[in-house]
Amino acid sequence: MSDFYQTDIITTLHRLGDPQLERIESELAGFSKSRPATLVLPALYAEFEADALKGIVEELKKVKYIKEIVLSLGRASDEEFESAKKFMSVIPYDVKIIHNEGKRIKALYSTLEDYGLWAGEDGKGRSAWLAYGYTIASERSDVIALHDCDIVNYNREMLARLCYPVMNPSIDVVFCKGFYSRVTDRMHGRVTRLLITPLVRALQKLVHGHDFLSFLDSFRYPLAGEFCMITDLAWVNRIPWDWGLEVGVLSEVFRNYSPKRVCQVDIADNYEHKHQELSPEDENKGLMKMCVDISKAIFRVLAAEGIVFSENFFKSLEVGYLRLAEDTMVKYEADAAINGLYYDRHGEAKAVEAFIRAIHKGAQAVLENPMGTPLIPSWRRVSAGIPGVLDFLRDAVDQDNM
Repeated sequence: MSDFYQTDIITTLHRLGDPQLERIESELAGFSKSRPATLVLPALYAEFEADALKGIVEELKKVKYIKEIVLSLGRASDEEFESAKKFMSVIPYDVKIIHNEGKRIKALYSTLEDYGLWAGEDGKGRSAWLAYGYTIASERSDVIALHDCDIVNYNREMLARLCYPVMNPSIDVVFCKGFYSRVTDRMHGRVTRLLITPLVRALQKLVHGHDFLSFLDSFRYPLAGEFCMITDLAWVNRIPWDWGLEVGVLSEVFRNYSPKRVCQVDIADNYEHKHQELSPEDENKGLMKMCVDISKAIFRVLAAEGIVFSENFFKSLEVGYLRLAEDTMVKYEADAAINGLYYDRHGEAKAVEAFIRAIHKGAQAVLENPMGTPLIPSWRRVSAGIPGVLDFLRDAVDQDNM
């Protein structure tokens, strides 16, 4: 994006001129001597059978500044775990795979439950949390980067630009989130475009001057799954295990560090990965489940910040959201027209109608139970409650990878 716009909350690092990947990677190799980095990859075994991960591995083979890859593997049998290890063995630096369904990690879950701690249900949040724990326990890295394994057009420049602000000792940043366009013959990213942005701005009209809402609205792609952070953040952050993960991560960053030490970086001209079905009539799957979980996550963060919700508040919010979402569609229709993109106004309107139902469902859940499902506890809390748990996790993963 060839603009210079900066928000007044966080730093935005644009893609300007010719960034030269070779220069960035050369500098990162130098930074890695004092700030080693681990790359976390949450993955399902099904992704090993898709083309996207094959392309990602080919690109990662060329990366020279990452100390270690920790791939947290979900929904895999013992045989599939062994197959995944073989698949990743072509990478010429250290790779550890966490076997989430293996007996050693299941023993860890049982130990947590014995001590009254819960690591959440199976999902990206728990997978990432386990990888953070292993990285902390191994004591090899000061920086953790994370991205998904379904990026169809992946190239290693995405990773380099994501890591650069945190690994560069001259930039005082503890957390960096990626952003990008998602465009083919049309605009994608409906949840960000048509839910998050109008919802946050409708909330700002009702809750004047709330710092977290301003922080959230500063991100160009708050639901992007790509970010980089100092390892200390992985030590203190609590995270949701459901689709509220990205909002939950941002809320913990906001709670623990000054926004002045947070940035976002343009990591790609375009980004393509799998698209979720809307499933407007079923709130338990597809984008509808995602939107319900995201709405709940935002409302519960605000409740923890002292905002008092009521039926009337949420009725006003739904009306305000609808007005802003309709205005937003007009803007995107004009944006699509000047760029020669297809714009399905009816489809976008149907999505907004579905998102209103998701907001309503999330609101009802918060009114009935403001606390909701507990977050996965921070590793600081877990290690205080179970001395030696990080050593147990490290040994379990290392033994699985022998």
